[in-house]
Amino acid sequence: MKALLRMLRFTALAASAFALLLLVAPSVSAQEQAAPARFDVVVYGATPGGVSAAISAARMGDRVALIGYQQHVGGMSTSGLGKSDIEKREMIQGLFKEFVDKVHAHYLDFYGEGHPDLPLCHDGYYYEPHVAEEIFDELLAAEKTLTVFRGHRLLRAKTENNRLTAITIRSRKEENPSEPRPTALRSDLTIQGAVFIDATYEGDLLAAAGAEYRLGREGRDEFQEPHAGVIYFDYKTKEILPGTTGEADDRLPAYTYRLCLTTNPKKGFHLTEPPAGYDRQHYVGYFEDLANGLLDGPKNFKPGRGYNPKHFGTLVRALSVTYIPNEMTDVNINPRPLAFPFPELNVGYIEGDDRQRQEICDLHRNRVLGLIWFLQNDEEVPAAHRELARELYFPDEEFTDNHGFPFQLYIREGRRLVGEYTLIEQDITGTGENREPKRYPDSIAVGEFPIDSFPCQQKQPGDTVVLEGYLGLLDHITRPYEIPYRIMVPKQVDGLLVPVAASTTHVAFSSVRMEPTWMALGQAAGVAAHLAIENNQPARQIDTTELQQILRSQNHVVNLPE
Repeated sequence: MKALLRMLRFTALAASAFALLLLVAPSVSAQEQAAPARFDVVVYGATPGGVSAAISAARMGDRVALIGYQQHVGGMSTSGLGKSDIEKREMIQGLFKEFVDKVHAHYLDFYGEGHPDLPLCHDGYYYEPHVAEEIFDELLAAEKTLTVFRGHRLLRAKTENNRLTAITIRSRKEENPSEPRPTALRSDLTIQGAVFIDATYEGDLLAAAGAEYRLGREGRDEFQEPHAGVIYFDYKTKEILPGTTGEADDRLPAYTYRLCLTTNPKKGFHLTEPPAGYDRQHYVGYFEDLANGLLDGPKNFKPGRGYNPKHFGTLVRALSVTYIPNEMTDVNINPRPLAFPFPELNVGYIEGDDRQRQEICDLHRNRVLGLIWFLQNDEEVPAAHRELARELYFPDEEFTDNHGFPFQLYIREGRRLVGEYTLIEQDITGTGENREPKRYPDSIAVGEFPIDSFPCQQKQPGDTVVLEGYLGLLDHITRPYEIPYRIMVPKQVDGLLVPVAASTTHVAFSSVRMEPTWMALGQAAGVAAHLAIENNQPARQIDTTELQQILRSQNHVVNLPE
């Protein structure tokens, strides 16, 4: 019961928690408050899913507002995640494929046909962050009924008769971060809309609107999911290990930053000093991991998984380094070593206020910078390993307004909507002896990436194989699966669709949470919003057959092939 209470499953608690997050300034007088801006569709969250939703609705003829917290659009795809995590390309097309094709065209023009480095873009699925951002900006600018608000945060949401009708946002440029409770600003802007779309990683708008949500992990007994709750999973043998309880808790998979580093010393720089608060004790556990073989190569080598053979059996295997175009790399933090120092650093982020969130971002930033400093400079690191690590440089040409460091924290999971349908592990893996996929009359997209969750707890006494919560690419049970429209529809709140923080369990979310899948869901959300407006009905009541027909006409994959 205690674990279930921690899941924050009821609207009243959701609303009160979000009030703490917003730390709303005093009310603005009628004279100071600008007249509300009016749009048909309002998308909060300029993630790839949000960009896709905004473009989708605009192409249907709607007046659209896209609101982003950062000055940059594109979320993780423009902030270090330099490859599209997808294993069966034919399953996700539509706007996502349009983006991919534009990436490929860029590098074809950049390199020329037949250049030996052209394959590094993998037909447009791998890219530099600034290239992804330029393409997103180009796609957005092409829609004349679409307005982008950059660098704004949500202050509050207004609901009437259980329907979201307006939100108030504020430009972050005009805020003084040292002020604990900033005064109301004349630039505070209220935006009214017929349909709102929450495309944030955190699920901020759904919480502000009072929608019910989950936060943390379900217990195994709730949906009978084999991999739910507290779990130790051997990623080599695919076995569930002792220490697994399957209990629910409020833990989330570890956050990190996804780095983009260059291999060309003329295009980048090394750190000249450790970050603030540097403590090498956060990283010395990697020496034990090295001795115990946890930094060796994988049992099964699969392309696209961030494997770099030159790093196998070295401390640099703490990173997962993939080469991308233009002498750049996509750098993930390898979650398999027991010394992985990021679990539990995200505690308090989702329901923290703006200042608390920034402090947690800074903590992650310094932990990442500390790891790079340790690998490149610590005298106990073998000289050959340091030399390998020093082949990587922070880039001069990326994140130029942030000292070569990504702006977006890698939020692998936040709130998850409680919607009209909850996608669970068995929906991802199929059922029966042959793992037959489920079919839905309202299917609007197909997911295909293996279940994959980062660790939820730091190394515990007795841990020798894997960190708790790590579910490493369960491709032995994951199958392409249909995604029903209902996972975007809140149970109670009308006027709102949620394609990113969608209604799934933790285990199912560990597959859905890929940017290509979110772009597919965002495209469907944009069309659904249009149909709700056109037919003057709540989004939950739209004709999903008509929605499917429109999506198919847009080269969008709606169902699994028969």
